[in-house]
Amino acid sequence: MMKTTSLVFALAFTPSLAAPADIIGRASVIDGDTIEINGVRVRFEGIDAPESRQTCENAAGEAYRCGQASAKALDAFLAKSRPTICTATGTSYDRIVGYCVRADGTDVNTWMVRNGHAIDWPKYSGSRYASQQSEAQAAHAGIWAGAFDPPCLVRGARCD
Repeated sequence: MMKTTSLVFALAFTPSLAAPADIIGRASVIDGDTIEINGVRVRFEGIDAPESRQTCENAAGEAYRCGQASAKALDAFLAKSRPTICTATGTSYDRIVGYCVRADGTDVNTWMVRNGHAIDWPKYSGSRYASQQSEAQAAHAGIWAGAFDPPCLVRGARCD
C-alpha cells in the first residue's frame, strides 16, 4: 500500500509523468464528500457524507449538524498536508468523481469513512470501504456515536 501511495505522490509531482486526469492543488471543502481544486469540483468516489443541512443525534440523543461537522473535519484533515491530489475516475453531474490523497499520501476517501465522517456506498464502491466503516461503527466514531439517516435519504434519492 505504501509503495503505491508513494508512486502516486511521485507521479503527481513529476509534471512529465503526471496523469492528465490528476487534479492537484489546495482544496476548498464544499461538503464532506466534495472538494474544489483550481475551480474543479471533485466528488469522492464510493463514499457518502452527511448533507450540509443534515442533522444527526449524538450519543446523548441531542441533535447536531453532522453535515457541517463532516465538512469541518475534512477541512482540518486536508490542511495538515497540502496539496491534495485527486485522480479522476469519471463524472457525475457537474463534478469529477475520483480518489484523493493528501501530499503525505494519506487516502482521503478512506480517512473519511474510518473516522465516521462518511459511509461506504457499496453501489459505487463495491464495498471497498466496508472494513473502515466497521472500524468506525465499533469505535462509535463520528456519526456512528449516535443515530443518523443515510445521506442519500436526506437528499431524497434512492440508496440502492
